[in-house]
Amino acid sequence: MQIDWFPLWLSLRVGAIAALLSVILGLWLGRLLAAERCRGKRFLEAVIELPLVLPPTVLGYYLLVALGQSSPLGRLHETLTGRRLLFTWQAAVLAAVISATPLMIRSVRDALAGLDPRFGLAARGLGASSWRIFCRVSLPLARGPVLGAAVLAFARSMADFGVTLLIAGNLPNRTQTLSVAVFDAVQRGDGPAARALVLVMSVIVAGLLFLSNRLQFGRAVR
Repeated sequence: MQIDWFPLWLSLRVGAIAALLSVILGLWLGRLLAAERCRGKRFLEAVIELPLVLPPTVLGYYLLVALGQSSPLGRLHETLTGRRLLFTWQAAVLAAVISATPLMIRSVRDALAGLDPRFGLAARGLGASSWRIFCRVSLPLARGPVLGAAVLAFARSMADFGVTLLIAGNLPNRTQTLSVAVFDAVQRGDGPAARALVLVMSVIVAGLLFLSNRLQFGRAVR
């Protein structure tokens, strides 16, 4: 049995890049939503959480329309880079970001909202700016949940299937991630390859989930 491990390495790369982008977006929007006086907070939360409830086919279709060669965004990307975005590994990164970012935002929001406000008030009384309070007080206090959420975002990015298949496709040695490779192996009737890939994915994700729980809840999780 010969198994192509390209999908594994691509999934690790896609997951790492997507997780980094999700952390950046999660810290920014999570901090915004944790603020008590955030204008349009409920509407923004609803928009952010849409990827959690919409079917992947619907999300993928939206992106196909928004990023196609006939769309303004698609033409802009092609003008700037000289190539299309759809059906590339970068499209797989975009799909993973859309899948993982809502989880990251919610985790950051909940972690920051659960902090004792007296710490921030004390720092503000000493003349600290909002960003300094966030970077030097709030973020260190919430580092466990935030780091745990980052690991979870990496796991979710690696495991995305539906949106990835629609906008990145199933191109061997180009855009075929691990989850898409499992689907491809099942479609070909290659049971041994499918089982091997499923086992690898399950072990990696289980390990990441364990690490995420350890970071979020410390020694309470064994």
